[in-house]
Amino acid sequence: MAGPPDDAWPTPLEFAKDERSKRRKGTLRPQFAKVWTQPGVVLPRPVAAHVFVNPYSGRKKGDTIAQEVCKRLEQANVVTTVHRSNAPGHLVELAREADVPSGAVLLVVGGDGSLSEVITGRFERGSAADDVFGIVPGGTGNSQAHDLAIHSIDDAINTVLGGRTQSLDIGKVVLTEGLPGHEKEPIVRYSHNLVTWGLGVDSTIKAERMRWMGPLRYDVGIVMAILANQRRTAVLEMDGVRLEDDFTLLLIQNSQTGGSRLPLAPGASLDDGSMDIGILKSMTRRQVFRAFGMLKAEGRHVYHPRVDYHRFKTLTITTAKPTAINVDGENLGSTPLELTVLPRAVRLMVPP
Repeated sequence: MAGPPDDAWPTPLEFAKDERSKRRKGTLRPQFAKVWTQPGVVLPRPVAAHVFVNPYSGRKKGDTIAQEVCKRLEQANVVTTVHRSNAPGHLVELAREADVPSGAVLLVVGGDGSLSEVITGRFERGSAADDVFGIVPGGTGNSQAHDLAIHSIDDAINTVLGGRTQSLDIGKVVLTEGLPGHEKEPIVRYSHNLVTWGLGVDSTIKAERMRWMGPLRYDVGIVMAILANQRRTAVLEMDGVRLEDDFTLLLIQNSQTGGSRLPLAPGASLDDGSMDIGILKSMTRRQVFRAFGMLKAEGRHVYHPRVDYHRFKTLTITTAKPTAINVDGENLGSTPLELTVLPRAVRLMVPP
């Protein structure tokens, strides 16, 4: 398919170069945006913590991590209540049904998908705007925790006891439940991290079959997906502008990093009222390998000639046949997709 003329596309964002960086992959590192654009608010120390545990995330150490977290919080006179997931999606139900008193924190032990499930459950309950969420990294990628500099149990405990919060943008995502060939009914998920379509989803589907490899499985999955070089055609409508073309990958980001802590969106801030999208246009295998090499080299993919970078508030993706969608690291469903940014919709505990 011939793509639209250049003047039919929105003008891509341009990145200033970090003159202090070393040249790699033919270019300097881009200047990254600030993670937060608004001032934080310090709340009183939580009196209680509802701890939502995904025992299957990461290397299945969720229960062990949660026990240590609860022990440490109880020693600090924070009363804990544990909610343990027993299946994918169960945290949505647990969070929706939980009675969380004022002054308590909803603390998630797991990865990005686990936090997404808890936030979704609280939106379904209608209490998300009043809740305070916290993260204990227990997944494989832990992208959101990485961006917040929460790398350990110690970091997580100090964050909860410090009381500092920031308001976080959320993406309201409407998609079809189930991967292609197994579609069900439309569902709504609330994304704090990322939404991916195209090669990136193909790679994570392949990576899920290699969980024994740990984080390395993401790199292997990407290589396998690149070698397959599948053609992907879609219609995007971004803030009312319609684009139809062949695409390699759409990287829709609220946070700067994604799976395996890759710097996918150097321009993303968590509270700017928008989400960022990296559009990798149709590429040859060689071009894709180069783009991913530049991406891993501190986000230099934004300078690749076949990559456009934009910022938006509303986005739709439609395809002739259902194609897979990944939300916050989980392969949840299929197109069509509608995404609306909810500015500063939830409060998140961040390091003091």
